[in-house]
Amino acid sequence: MTMSKATFAGGCFWCMVKPFDRYDGVESVISGYTGGDVENPTYELVCTNTTGHREAVQITFDEDKISYNELLDIFWRQINPTDSGGQFFDRGDSYKTAIYYHTEEQKAIAEQSKSNLEASGRFTEEIATDILAAKIFYQAESGHQDYYMKNPTHYNRYAVGSGRETFKAENWSDKL
Repeated sequence: MTMSKATFAGGCFWCMVKPFDRYDGVESVISGYTGGDVENPTYELVCTNTTGHREAVQITFDEDKISYNELLDIFWRQINPTDSGGQFFDRGDSYKTAIYYHTEEQKAIAEQSKSNLEASGRFTEEIATDILAAKIFYQAESGHQDYYMKNPTHYNRYAVGSGRETFKAENWSDKL
């Protein structure tokens, strides 16, 4: 068993847990904050867009069962990678997308994955998702963990109402 971490910011972290949770080899998906310089940020503070943190998920995974490249593919299919101002109706720096790499190998794989997406022609706009060195990851408050399981009705209403599910259906079908 080779355990590793992957960290992705994909807008609202509530919508970024469920897609990874169902895969064999994914040991945990934690909602939290990363990328900023404020220690121990809270949800309320991060939402002010003054901390430099983004809502993110940190995934602990078994490389013998699922690859980092597979996780990247799952990540891309959850977001609008061309949106530089946030995700769907969540706007601001704390909702911008990013791939936070933990090793130079992850950096190279992420850069190649982004390059492949740009070259695919799936999107006409430039890919805006940042690739950044991982910083300290702060676990979000308990109410934000596994939100889709604790509050399924609200979660589903939010995922659809935000425009995320419609975007995914329209842009991430395997039409290419």
